[in-house]
Amino acid sequence: MSLSSMSWDEFHAMSPDEKGAHLLEDTLSHVLIAQQFRRDFLERLGSLATQIRLTSKTPAGSRFLLELLSHKRAMLFFSQPSTRTFLSFSAACQILGMRIGEVRNPSTSSEFKGESKDDSIRAFSSYFDMIIMRTEIGGLAERMAWVLSHSERPVPIINAGSGKDQHPTQALLDIYTLQRSFEERGGIDGKTVTFVGDLARGRTVRSLSMLLAQYEGVKQVFVAPDELQVGEDILGLLEKKNVEFRTTNDFESSIPDADAIYMTRIQDEWDAEKGASAKIDISQFSFLEKHLELLGKNSVLMHPLPRRTEIAPEVDRDPRAVYWRQMRNGMWIRAALIAEIFGVAERINDYHGENLD
Repeated sequence: MSLSSMSWDEFHAMSPDEKGAHLLEDTLSHVLIAQQFRRDFLERLGSLATQIRLTSKTPAGSRFLLELLSHKRAMLFFSQPSTRTFLSFSAACQILGMRIGEVRNPSTSSEFKGESKDDSIRAFSSYFDMIIMRTEIGGLAERMAWVLSHSERPVPIINAGSGKDQHPTQALLDIYTLQRSFEERGGIDGKTVTFVGDLARGRTVRSLSMLLAQYEGVKQVFVAPDELQVGEDILGLLEKKNVEFRTTNDFESSIPDADAIYMTRIQDEWDAEKGASAKIDISQFSFLEKHLELLGKNSVLMHPLPRRTEIAPEVDRDPRAVYWRQMRNGMWIRAALIAEIFGVAERINDYHGENLD
C-alpha cells in the first residue's frame, strides 16, 4: 500500500520500520525517514555522489550537470533556523541547475494570517517541483508529504530535519563520509562507531544509528551523561535488528576502540525549562588535543556541526578530523539524492563512464 492509498491515521500510527517499508514501495519521491533506505541504495547513492563530485571538476562536466534539471524549481521551506543544511541543499540544487525559492520565516508567509500548514504546503506545490523543509515540529514533514500525496500535484518533499525525530539527509552524508573514509579498509562493515554528547535529543544520531544497522558487524557505542543518553526506543530497535551496542559515560576509555567517533553538541534549544541543560556536567565529553594520542591512526573524528566546546580547535589540524569534509560531502550526497528523485542518475552515470573513467 502506497502513501497515496492510505489515510493519515493509518500512516501516522505505523512504526518507523513500517513507514520505511511502505515508502520503499513507491518510486523514490518523498524522503522522510532513515528507515526507507536500504544498503544497496546507500551504496548506489554514494557512488553517484562521487560521480557528481568528479564531473563538476571540469568546465564541460559542470555545464552538463547544470542542464540536467534547469527546468525544475525547488522551494526551501526552513521554518527552523539553519545555515549549513540550507546552504548545502541550495548548492546541491544549483549544481544540477535548479532554480530555488525560499521561506525562512513563517511570519512572511500566509501562516501569519492564520493559513493552515496543509494549505501552505499545497500553495508552495503550485509553484515548485520539490519542497525541502526543515521544521521544529516533529512529524510535520511526514504530514506534509501525506497531504501532497493526496493532492492533484504530489511533488516530492525532502525532510531536512523534523523536530527531534529524524534528519535523514544528514545521515546520508554521514554514511557517505564513512564510505569514503573506509573505502581502503574494507568499507563500513565490522567497524565500531562511537556517538558522544547529547544523544537523547540529537536527531542526527537517531537517523545515522538506523542506517548503520544496515551493515554487517557494526558495533555502536553511545557515550553520554545519564541525562542525555540515547533513548530506549533506539536501543529497542537495535536489539530487534541484532545490532551489537553498549552505553557508557566513560568517554576516554571508549576512544581507542573506535573506528569513527561522532561528536555532538548539547541540544539546549529543546530544553523544556530554559537553562536546564546548563545544569548537566558535560566537562568529560569533549574531544581535546590530548585525546589524539588515544585515537587509532586510521580512525576518523566526525561532527554534524555546528560545534561549541565539544571538539577543541587544535584538533582541526589532524587529518583524522573529517568534519569539514563531512560538511562538504552533504552537498554532493544531496545533489545525488535530488538526481535520483528526478530520474537523471543514469544520465550522470553514462556521462561519467564516457568522459571520466
